[in-house]
Amino acid sequence: MSFQIRIANSDAQFSCAADETVLDAALKAGIALPHSCRKGVCGNCAAAVVSGAHAVLPMASAEATPEGQTLLCQCQPREDLTIAPASWARTDPAARLRVTAKVFRNTEVAPDVSLLQLRLPPGKRARFRAGQYLQVLLPDQSRRAYSMANPPHESDTVQLHVRRVPGGAFSEIVTRLQAGDPLELELPFGHVAIDPDGSAPLLCVCTGTGFAPVKSLLDDLVKRKSTRPVTLVWGAREAASLYLPSALAKWEKSLRDWRYVPALTQAEAAQSVGAFHGRVDAALRGLGQSLAEHEVYCCGSPAMVDTVRQVCTTELGLSAARFHSDAFVPGPQPVAP
Repeated sequence: MSFQIRIANSDAQFSCAADETVLDAALKAGIALPHSCRKGVCGNCAAAVVSGAHAVLPMASAEATPEGQTLLCQCQPREDLTIAPASWARTDPAARLRVTAKVFRNTEVAPDVSLLQLRLPPGKRARFRAGQYLQVLLPDQSRRAYSMANPPHESDTVQLHVRRVPGGAFSEIVTRLQAGDPLELELPFGHVAIDPDGSAPLLCVCTGTGFAPVKSLLDDLVKRKSTRPVTLVWGAREAASLYLPSALAKWEKSLRDWRYVPALTQAEAAQSVGAFHGRVDAALRGLGQSLAEHEVYCCGSPAMVDTVRQVCTTELGLSAARFHSDAFVPGPQPVAP
């Protein structure tokens, strides 16, 4: 049995089976809705269900669900629904590419981060927007999502920043990958709401490998010769985890109004490199400025993204509609013997 899902104040509608989530059905139908983790954790897919009965799957986080809204990644229809998402756009599902890429270079750039550079087959190009992600298809048919760190104009290659997790399915593979090894990919995924030609001041906040989509966004701004003011707040425990200083140097040179704030939670590390000592949310308060005219892009763990959202919107004057985020949710954890 399937039901019709309508988007309020539009002519957009799509079918959704009773055992399918509204988000999955929308994406399959070429309707892009805001989302990130797809596991009921990040809250990015929250929307009002204006009318119609629906079920909410048990994985939906109450903390991530705004009052009066439902997480569409955990919502299944029981009759025709009308929904009111924060934004939506039509896409072409056929434009998604499934391809076998080959490793060009595998480099350790931080104590627990591998920079994986991949080449697509001759004649193939990756069509994506800065900030989107891909899925790596593993031998056991499971998938892992990674943001593309290269900008869209570098379309014959893919750069991934992979944090190595003990016992992680892809972590165990990536340490052994060598030049020429194949990897099966599918791309692109993700709803990126930031206008690449916008003029509002942009604040990027990330921790760890949340730096990857930020790198794609900022490299794209450089390519577009953007003049918008940009601030990057990048958090980690120690200085060695703030990798790719060459990218930072390029942005300092190429972006007209650039500010970089490293935030380290280890006191001695912060003092040794002149970084802010503390978490990224504390660093934001330390900037001492209103965010009323800004756009904010945030990428990291769900808890970090939620904290930064609260600080920006309740303390620093940011409109909730100008907060854009991607939350990194770990894949399934290995089962202990």
